[in-house]
Amino acid sequence: MFSQNVVVNNAELLIRKANGGNMRPIWPDKDSGIVKVIDQRFLPHKFAISDLKSVDDVINAIKRMVVRGAPLIGVTGAYGVYLAVINFDGKTGFDDFLINECNKLKATRPTAVNLSWGVDRVKHKLLKMTNQSARIDMARDEAAKIADEEVENCKKIGENGLRLIDEIWIKKKGEIVNILTHCNAGWLACVEYGTATAPIYAACENNIDIHVWVDETRPLNQGARLTAWELGKHGVKHTVITDNAGGHLMQHGMVDMVIVGTDRTTCTGDVANKIGTYLKALAARDNNIPFYVALPSSTFDWKLNDGVKEISIEERDPDEVRYVQGLEHGSIKSVLISPASSPAANFAFDVTPARLVTAFITERGVCKATKQDIKRMFSEKIIQKKGIPS
Repeated sequence: MFSQNVVVNNAELLIRKANGGNMRPIWPDKDSGIVKVIDQRFLPHKFAISDLKSVDDVINAIKRMVVRGAPLIGVTGAYGVYLAVINFDGKTGFDDFLINECNKLKATRPTAVNLSWGVDRVKHKLLKMTNQSARIDMARDEAAKIADEEVENCKKIGENGLRLIDEIWIKKKGEIVNILTHCNAGWLACVEYGTATAPIYAACENNIDIHVWVDETRPLNQGARLTAWELGKHGVKHTVITDNAGGHLMQHGMVDMVIVGTDRTTCTGDVANKIGTYLKALAARDNNIPFYVALPSSTFDWKLNDGVKEISIEERDPDEVRYVQGLEHGSIKSVLISPASSPAANFAFDVTPARLVTAFITERGVCKATKQDIKRMFSEKIIQKKGIPS
């Protein structure tokens, strides 16, 4: 099991980020061959770093949501391949060893397409290489390149989404723009900037008056724990709400737009995201509120057409529903909230059909949630039928 070390208290991290620090949720320690990650299970009450030393450590970290969020899972998977290379003992053929380790990594969480994308990208670079030292360097460098590319993509998502917020702000003649978001699609989930949060941060930097409604996002409260923590750290006005409050707010004119992230999106525009997203999209459509999905191209699945039928929906431990975690007298505790004898079901994602999505905000611009418009923006990718899209 990976090791964990508390490195800074919450107040120190807040000050560092507020002063322009650029800490990422994952980074390699080149000298030790260890990959370090922020352990997101304990935020916002405790800030801890976990050391990943092997493929099994990476698998546990992803399964247990030490790391989470589609782009970050993809980067973590890429670094998992790097750790596999470091730990290669030469007892079997390298290619067979690598393929087996990569298959284990890709099976960890079935819904987020970034995981298989990141793993396969490094794997294909490594296959047929013969020098072990060169393999290690290449795997580490490629994983770092993927991380840097995702950061740049998220920055561009922010720039492209800014225009949409600015249009509403102008229409409202400078009055506050109310944005609703679900789960955490911020820098914790995306290395830097975030997807859904990137336009929000860009709007703040451009002095647009905004306020964010933050869904708590049961059962693990990624909104209440992580998004609220991020927004507060960046000085963004926000309010945490129950998951079921969004429809009420929309009915009463208290939401101007919805921006969410996604873990897998088909080439036809169907969106798999944290459970509860579909209901927000339905409420937005009923109240004529634009519903945007922010994503990098790495989150598109270019081989799938029907999200409801084809996307595998992860079912997680029912205890995540039955118990809730919080802070009590300085200690993080887990408390049972349902009858001990009652069963629970824990579907981690749902699929929002393309017809309910106003548009996608990508690193290349804003496009409609249709196969034709997605193909227009990513023509070199969507025509791929086999193998790894370029």
